[in-house]
Amino acid sequence: MTVFPQGIKAVFVGDLNTYSKGWLRWRALHQWCAAVEAVTHTPPGNPAVGHPDFSLAYRIAFRLGHHLDTERANRKTIEAVGRIRPDLVWIEKGTMIRPETLRRVKESPSRPKLVSYSDDNMVLPHNHSRAYVEGLPHYDCVFTTKARNADVGELPALGARHVVVVDKAFDPESHRPVALTVAEQREFGADCGFIGTYERERAKAMLYLAQNGVAVRVWGNGWEAMHETHPNLHIERRATVNTDQGPHFTKAVCATKVNLGFLRKTNFDTQTDRSVEIPACGGFLLAERTDDHRRLFREDEEAVFFSGLDELLAKVRRYLAHDEERQRIAAAGRARCLSGGYSHAERVTFMLATVFDAHRPTPL
Repeated sequence: MTVFPQGIKAVFVGDLNTYSKGWLRWRALHQWCAAVEAVTHTPPGNPAVGHPDFSLAYRIAFRLGHHLDTERANRKTIEAVGRIRPDLVWIEKGTMIRPETLRRVKESPSRPKLVSYSDDNMVLPHNHSRAYVEGLPHYDCVFTTKARNADVGELPALGARHVVVVDKAFDPESHRPVALTVAEQREFGADCGFIGTYERERAKAMLYLAQNGVAVRVWGNGWEAMHETHPNLHIERRATVNTDQGPHFTKAVCATKVNLGFLRKTNFDTQTDRSVEIPACGGFLLAERTDDHRRLFREDEEAVFFSGLDELLAKVRRYLAHDEERQRIAAAGRARCLSGGYSHAERVTFMLATVFDAHRPTPL
């Protein structure tokens, strides 16, 4: 048995905006490490939309397969590795990190483990870059939340040597039940709500619910693409995210009776961040039925699932009409998150144990 290293030194390269999931994993990594040197690869973003305002030149370059290193992450990563001689270099997505940088990291005196993590489907051209694909063979382990990416024809076919699937996660500090004032309930509340980016199928479902008498509230980016309107459909056309300015996402979940969980079809999702974050907040989750969702939560006991618009409408109507049953399921979903190992810290524990070929360690 390999002993899990104690007092790990790590370099973390990722998005360190406080609304990002990378920031949450960076925080979780600290409980196992004696030192964590942080390198941001993403410019400061706008909390109102949950992402930076990239320039036209940046967007054009990315469409051509080049992710501009606006934050000089390549140079800063090499400098950090030279400075602290880490045991681990953890790179989130890293589409701007060049293969030469990865080679130099691997050849540094401490010979660190090199890890890639991404929440996105990195096989798809709109998610990866040329540098990312060329750098894949350098990683000791590539973690993905997309189960199909581990198939032989996916990330391994692009050059990844060891692909491991890990489930989505929540943050205990920010994803938890919160008491709302009357004003906050009015500001964030809804009978039925969805938080997420516009997609045509999602818009079709929202309109269908509205046309059938359900009041629906939508938060997210890209919804200006939806031109259909209905008196029951309230589209905010803005994101609601948790930042150091306030837990706005959590408040929206807690203020909503039925929280919808739609998958992103362009990414071939079988689970999303919302799949775990909504129950962790104590919110009632009504999500698309997948094997992953049914594995994470007992159907009709810890979350409720649907397949198709007719079942979606029927279940929205049912659970809006049965408060006690809805609240019982929501409470059981939160209990599953707390007992099931679904937090970012516990996911990071699993990933570190995988990287170092160890059993579950004892935190510092």
